[in-house]
Formats: sequence, C-alpha cells, structure tokens
Amino acid sequence: MALALEIVLVISAILMTVFVLLHKGKGGGLSSLFGGGVQANLSGSTTVERNLDRITVIMAIIWIACIIGLNLIQTFAA
Repeated sequence: MALALEIVLVISAILMTVFVLLHKGKGGGLSSLFGGGVQANLSGSTTVERNLDRITVIMAIIWIACIIGLNLIQTFAA
C-alpha cells in the first residue's frame, strides 16, 4: 500500500509541476522577460485555462492526500 502511494505521489508531483508551468503568466515576471508579456493581455480566461486550473487543483489534492496517507501508514505501522 505504501509503495502504491509513493508511486502516485511521485507521478502527481511531476504532473503538478508540468501543469503549473503550462499556466499563462499573469504578471510582469519571468514570462514577460522572454516575450510572454506581449500576449498576456490579448485574451481573457479561456476554457483551456480554466480546465488547466481545475486539473492543477485536482493534482494538488491527490498530492496532499498521498502525503497524509503515507504519514498515517508510517504512524500506525510502527
């Protein structure tokens, strides 16, 4: 059980990192340094962006649940 949670934890962490990096830059940070700031104001929140937000939140919830589950297994297994 712990091995399965560890695998899901690693996969969800990698996917969450990818999904966070796919988000469109909102401020004048590093995205505008590389030319991303020019197109940031051309369109509002699209369906793709909203779905990306939802998937990122779901990945974060799965990640947190895996951490809590592994902690409970470690606590009660000893």
